[in-house]
Amino acid sequence: MLLEVRHVTQYHYAANVRESVMELWMQPQKGARQRLVSFELELDPPAQLFSYADAFGNAVYHFDVPQPHDRLNILARSAVETQPANPLPNALDAGEWDRLKSDFVRGENFDFLHPHGFAVETQALKTFVAEAGIDQLRVRDPLSAVRELSQIIYQSFGYEAGVTDAESPIDLALNAKRGVCQDFAHIMIAICRSWGIPARYVSGYLFTDRKGGDRSDPDATHAWVEVFLPSLRWVGLDPTNNVEAGERHIAAAVGRDYNDVPPSRGVYKGEAESQLAVGVSVRRAKAALTEPEFIRVAQPSFSRGGGRRRGLPGSLQFDQQQQQQQQQQ
Repeated sequence: MLLEVRHVTQYHYAANVRESVMELWMQPQKGARQRLVSFELELDPPAQLFSYADAFGNAVYHFDVPQPHDRLNILARSAVETQPANPLPNALDAGEWDRLKSDFVRGENFDFLHPHGFAVETQALKTFVAEAGIDQLRVRDPLSAVRELSQIIYQSFGYEAGVTDAESPIDLALNAKRGVCQDFAHIMIAICRSWGIPARYVSGYLFTDRKGGDRSDPDATHAWVEVFLPSLRWVGLDPTNNVEAGERHIAAAVGRDYNDVPPSRGVYKGEAESQLAVGVSVRRAKAALTEPEFIRVAQPSFSRGGGRRRGLPGSLQFDQQQQQQQQQQ
């Protein structure tokens, strides 16, 4: 499936800020089932882009806007060719639990076996696990258990944007029985890790199929879970939509939880309040793309007006530049 992604992020400030420093996790990954055809970033005000690979192998772009400005626009365009996931077996043998306990598996996946950030085992989570009979799933093989866990989360929580935000702990969604994909992914990850199954957070995009039953917002980013099973390697599960991750899912980054891979994160110098607006579209490409894989950084047009604007005094502060996955703001 050939898909095009357009991801717009706009920050508006109540007054000029003196400087903005940003990091972006927006470039789709390259892999066996996902070919990155093209990726382009446009910035306004213009800035020089730098890139690096983080500890989990994700492509991260960072830049500095050193002059006074009252807005910051980021446009990321991607073209990705995806392949269907390999069919999974109906079940695995019971020995998979023992293979998960091996020193090699635990050592290779150390970061994805322990509580971290939002993916932690709280009292509210323990209550949910007990009430839903989730620990009883462990009598089954690990693949069957995580499939059933994804379905239980799907059935137990309503999808509703605005109940939680990017900084909400999982207890908020657990108590409200509502949330978005970010919340459902953290809940599932915390449970899987408590079982000894390595689990990681996947940030990316989804070509939404509302007629097929998807609950996801088609105008927002998406998040799901990958679990490591020694016999199968990494397996993607989407508890928001109760499906296995497939050719409609475009992975941009993986981490221990959302805080490792937010679509954008930054700080600014100034005292002005900021507002964030995000828009995402994922659609089939209109024509086949034959360009080789490449990364292109587009040079944005310079803002109108030639004079520098005076910045406001103030300390460095967080710019509220973290957007919740699967929630348009």
